[in-house]
Amino acid sequence: MKYVDKIISYTKPPKAWKVSVIIISGVMTGLILWVLYVGNAVSYLSDKPETCINCHVMNPQYATWRVSSHANVATCNDCHVPQDNIFRKYMFKASDGLRHSTMFTFRLEPQTIRIKSMGADVVQENCKRCHEHLIDHSSLMKTENDEERKCWSCHMETPHGSVRSLSSTPNVNVEKPFELLPEWMQKYNIKNSK
Repeated sequence: MKYVDKIISYTKPPKAWKVSVIIISGVMTGLILWVLYVGNAVSYLSDKPETCINCHVMNPQYATWRVSSHANVATCNDCHVPQDNIFRKYMFKASDGLRHSTMFTFRLEPQTIRIKSMGADVVQENCKRCHEHLIDHSSLMKTENDEERKCWSCHMETPHGSVRSLSSTPNVNVEKPFELLPEWMQKYNIKNSK
């Protein structure tokens, strides 16, 4: 018990700093909760496709998926996230989501979004998982170098069409699934904008 008390005593700030540490901790906690709210962090635990348009740069991908044949049978996560076990699924979502949120927060996203090799491997894995019962492509799936050919080398426009950038679907109308600003703040912005 004395050992535990000793460890706890090391984690407590000196009495002169106590109020400052409490205030700073409160401010930091508030900022973290605010960022999680504005970023709609809870939505990333779901499989809803609308989560992907939390950031506007994904609007073309969402809009073209919405009118594709896959919209009735697959969500974004069905194709873009590993489905073999729950641990791998959420580890992938966490690492990919952290990369996406960092890029979008610091405005590092390219004009033309391209899938990374890790994501491409997952999509390939999921194409084969969903379509394995349809036809055997094993002879067609090898290149001259005996490497596996990606499904989209033949099915290039499935399910996103010819989307390459934000300008490829300039007039797309995608409704946001939620409003970021609380109602009281929207009223305040309207009053101040006049």
